[in-house]
Amino acid sequence: MKFPLMLAAGLSALATSAVAAPPSGQAVFEQRCSVCHSLQPAPGKMGPPLAGVAGRKAGTAPGYAYSNALKTSNITWTPDQLDAFIKAPGKTVPGTKMLLGAPDAEQRAAVIQYLSSLKK
Repeated sequence: MKFPLMLAAGLSALATSAVAAPPSGQAVFEQRCSVCHSLQPAPGKMGPPLAGVAGRKAGTAPGYAYSNALKTSNITWTPDQLDAFIKAPGKTVPGTKMLLGAPDAEQRAAVIQYLSSLKK
């Protein structure tokens, strides 16, 4: 009777360890976004600062030289707009300076949730 219980417990542990935890938005940001973007309001990286980006009109953070395409895009950064832009920046706003997108929907969602939780 002990062997079937041990086998069941072992298989359960194996199945649990095989299921990866969803990515942390902060971890994904640090791995994929922080090379170009800061969370600090002051500029200093290749891309604009992203503190307070959720709900902000595109191309309006002070101190960053946005592309004309982004400044005139008339986009407000809702979760859906952020998702589309992060997935395919050049397709969403042709002429943007942002070249790299993030194809993984789970990572995008985690980053958007993280950015939305930050204050200016």
